Amino acid sequence: MASNTKTQIDYKKQFETISEQFQTFQILNENGEVVNEAAMPELSDEQLQELMKRMVWTRILDQRSISLNRQGRLGFYAPTAGQEASQIASQFALEKEDWILPGYRDVPQIVWHGLPLYQAFLFSRGHFQGNQAPEGVNVLSPQIIIGAQYIQAAGVALGLKKRGKKAVAITYTGDGGTSQGDFYEGINFAGAFKAPAIFVVQNNQFAISTPRELQTAAETLAQKAVAAGIPGIQVDGMDPLAVYAAVKDARERAINGEGPTLIETLCYRYGPHTMAGDDPTRYRTADLDNEWEKKDPLVRFRKFLENKGLWNEELENEVIEQAKEEIKEAIKKADDAPKQKVTDLISIMHEELPYNLKEQYEIYKEKESK
Repeated sequence: MASNTKTQIDYKKQFETISEQFQTFQILNENGEVVNEAAMPELSDEQLQELMKRMVWTRILDQRSISLNRQGRLGFYAPTAGQEASQIASQFALEKEDWILPGYRDVPQIVWHGLPLYQAFLFSRGHFQGNQAPEGVNVLSPQIIIGAQYIQAAGVALGLKKRGKKAVAITYTGDGGTSQGDFYEGINFAGAFKAPAIFVVQNNQFAISTPRELQTAAETLAQKAVAAGIPGIQVDGMDPLAVYAAVKDARERAINGEGPTLIETLCYRYGPHTMAGDDPTRYRTADLDNEWEKKDPLVRFRKFLENKGLWNEELENEVIEQAKEEIKEAIKKADDAPKQKVTDLISIMHEELPYNLKEQYEIYKEKESK
């Protein structure tokens, strides 16, 4: 028999209350004007210039990487233009002892954290040396499996806590990554153990061709933090100062024992998902592209710095030329790296090879010597 009892819970109000808690945090508007003076981070003029230099340099790296990919000189590549504020400003808020666990689009962060650029190019080519970070460079290889880095970041962060380190583990995924089970398992585990982790969701509006609104019924991705009992914040991901301030605050709270934070950065990728045949014109309109181009993080930050007398065309051109030269040198160094051999792959798989791999190693060693 059907019940005539009506529920006394106002579910609509419940969801509205949660969504109201996650208003977008912003410091600079699209015109480069400060709209939240109280939240301005303490950055010197030199630091502001350095942040802009890194963003410009990264935009050039993206342009050159796309060109190198088309020439057949790079393998897998996921464009980054449009996400410089989200990526570079978040890394700028870290310290050298912090760990970065990147997704496949997050190569710029690990380069600025110390990974030599030529090794990033080798990673793109599938060369094993591209996954061997130098001693003291606290980065892991870019994760290809969607969301897997969230679980790994929780583990790394817990390890830092157990060792008494005043450091954090930061990881990144896209809006599509929040639909993976690993996403929730990672933030839940870190929250339960108050691990010093920072979980960044770079909401660039599309998981390949799937729009964000089809990923979840949640109005924001930041509010998914509620289920794990950790703080969450939605940030204007095209605003480098807002991203920096949010990550800096999350880091301070993490190293003080207050646990992890989930940060959603609202951003946009101007190019395709990857260079492996994706055509964004099939699922994005020109009007949407134009709307987000007006929010370009480089344009916004450039206006802000120009108004403060800290930036000009000459300085930007110097950075562009420097980037081109450094990229040219890095790709040459990658070209000069020893060709990868089957025996290289076998020898680095285990500390001590099992008998079957020892047999294969000897077989290929003989073939390679001929």
